[in-house]
Amino acid sequence: MQTSLVDRLRAQDDEFLAALLRLRPDLAVPPPGDLTVLATRAGIRASVQRACEDLDTVALTLIEALVIAGAWREPVSFAELAALLGPDVDDATARAGLRPLLDRALAWGDEDALSVVPAASEVVGPFPGGLGREAGGAAASAELPAMLAELGEEERKVLDVLAEGPPVGRSRAAGDGSGPVGTLLARGLLVRRDSETVELPRQVGLALRGDRPMGRLDVARPEIPVRERDPEVVDGTGAGAALEFLRRAALVLEWFSDQAPGVLRSGGLGVRELRRVAKEADTDEPGAALLVELLYAADLIGESDASTPEWLPTTQADVWSALPEELRWATLARAWLELPRLPGLVGRRDDADKPITALSDGPRRPPAARDRRRVLEALADLPAGTSVSSSEDLARVLAWRAPRRGGRLRDENVSWTVAEATVLGVVALDALTTAGRVLLDPAQREATRPTELASALYAALPAPVEEVLLQADLTAVAPGRLAPDLAQELAVLADVESAGGATVYRFTEHSIRRALDTGRTAGDVREVLRTRSRTPVPQTLEYLVDDVARRHGRLRGGTASSFLRSDDEVLLSEVLAHPSAAELELRRIAPSILVSALPLAEVLAGLRAAGFSPAAEDEGGAVVDLRGRGRRAEPRRRHGRAGTSPAAGQDGGPPARRAEDVVERLRAGDALAGVRRSVAGRTSSLNGAGSTATLASLQDAAREQRTVWIGYVDAHGVAGDRVLAPISIGGGVVEGRDALDGELRRIQLHRITSIAPVDEDATGTR
Repeated sequence: MQTSLVDRLRAQDDEFLAALLRLRPDLAVPPPGDLTVLATRAGIRASVQRACEDLDTVALTLIEALVIAGAWREPVSFAELAALLGPDVDDATARAGLRPLLDRALAWGDEDALSVVPAASEVVGPFPGGLGREAGGAAASAELPAMLAELGEEERKVLDVLAEGPPVGRSRAAGDGSGPVGTLLARGLLVRRDSETVELPRQVGLALRGDRPMGRLDVARPEIPVRERDPEVVDGTGAGAALEFLRRAALVLEWFSDQAPGVLRSGGLGVRELRRVAKEADTDEPGAALLVELLYAADLIGESDASTPEWLPTTQADVWSALPEELRWATLARAWLELPRLPGLVGRRDDADKPITALSDGPRRPPAARDRRRVLEALADLPAGTSVSSSEDLARVLAWRAPRRGGRLRDENVSWTVAEATVLGVVALDALTTAGRVLLDPAQREATRPTELASALYAALPAPVEEVLLQADLTAVAPGRLAPDLAQELAVLADVESAGGATVYRFTEHSIRRALDTGRTAGDVREVLRTRSRTPVPQTLEYLVDDVARRHGRLRGGTASSFLRSDDEVLLSEVLAHPSAAELELRRIAPSILVSALPLAEVLAGLRAAGFSPAAEDEGGAVVDLRGRGRRAEPRRRHGRAGTSPAAGQDGGPPARRAEDVVERLRAGDALAGVRRSVAGRTSSLNGAGSTATLASLQDAAREQRTVWIGYVDAHGVAGDRVLAPISIGGGVVEGRDALDGELRRIQLHRITSIAPVDEDATGTR
């Protein structure tokens, strides 16, 4: 006897249902009302197709075998499946492939009666296992083996080619009935699909394949050539790459701050601007695209809200720049892992043959974060320090794990992910680093501050260097990672000439002037050089510092927002002597001129309040009116188009709900459905009886401690029902305990439309 899917689900425990919802989250959106709804959704083609994307090669082969066996019509035994799979798939492998189908409710049943959802026949395509569709006539007759034995060599050759798959072919003879194809059509061993196309019926294909009904099957997991490396060497190499990536990110932020490139009309960053970013960061264009995409995803750069928007660092960039290196890296690494975009697409052309630019809609791919995580998880399955031989080998394993996932960019996405992870330091020497393993931890998604991830990188970083080596050619060599305070000093005093295992800094007239502009004196600079160098300070460097310091500051400038002038110097002296002068930040720079850092309107208002009568003037000396013109609304901010932000819409779905809560709701809904069936035909309509009959029925139920089913209409006119154990009736309201979830409910009497008594075991709660 065939068991339906809904009956099978009802027989499962809550743990199975919760696991099912986690494996197929689309079934819980929106939460199904009962198990009947859940079973219906589980059999919808779109949901089945989505679930099949998670199946490996073995499981997909099993679902094809179930479709070929007709398990979507009538249950089949495991022995029938084993016969279809042939000698290439042993029983243990077949049972392992069947388990994911059972867990996802794509198939159900026991050893002797296995069923599959009907939609599976549509999802696997018209030719499962390379076999054609079933046909009647000679193909379905018992004389089929004898008919095949009587065929001539030419006819048999045609059938053997189609039996290998695909089962369709084109032939001009299909229309005129001549030759071997015409003979096979006449005998019913081929089926004409159109004037030039024929198809080999499934029954004929199965007969021709003999002991391999589904053909030769290769379901073995591909082996990856691996190489063992020292995990500490892997972590150290990854840490070096992470520091280099942070250095380049800082350079890009500085470039955006100085250049403020414009936003394209279509959104994104221009091709020429991306090339300039690549030059500034000393990387190639794909590397520059990755940098700007991650800085945007981490909210470190963004669009200004000016009438002509520009790309600028955000205020968050200043906070990020002040963080320790490990925390800065953790911020970018998390942004990369969850990035719903493919930076590797930047520079390619879209379907309209237009170049795909960085920060535009072009690289947006919502499944990108999921696919990126799959690649890293494949590396995480290997022992620590184990590296793969190539990304191509890794792509073959991922193709075996999920043949239906990834689309046409599946293999390229693997190579992009490995390359990007290597640049970030998540992968090093083709092996996943310890920090990369922590990055994959689901707990990192919930953490508001990635301290554990930062700690993993910090442990791999080399000890900071406290001194540099000054050389006579006006350079300093840092033989490792600098201590934060020394790195900050050198960033002001010198420019990076080359980076790597040892960073070379060069002192120039411009860099020394930059240090003096910060308020340092020549003595301060010499003291830093003397105390933070293992070698004596070269005389050439001392001469450079002294020469720049001698010329620095001879010409000085300041800032002022407004000025006051008067031919009466005594009047200006009176203004300076007034108590309000300090509040107005007035100071004298010439006998007849005062300046202030405050706006002119504010200065004039303050002077008028003090009893003076100043007037405002324009560039030509004419008096102008500075009175306010009234408040004006700000122009509407120009937001980015939907989908431009890499951080928006990671999964394209609603917030996740706890599977256990949905299961609890399912059980309650299923119990309520059972009550509806039990009271069908026994409900008492109250539409004509009024509230008197309602009150009497409920009072009897409360007195006799009976449970009743109540149909009602809510305030919005929507019909609903509940199963209550009435406790009190009065004031136009019935109050009772819900028999399904135990909550206390209140229903207004005038909204009740029908009542029916409920058997004690109907709710399934007693």
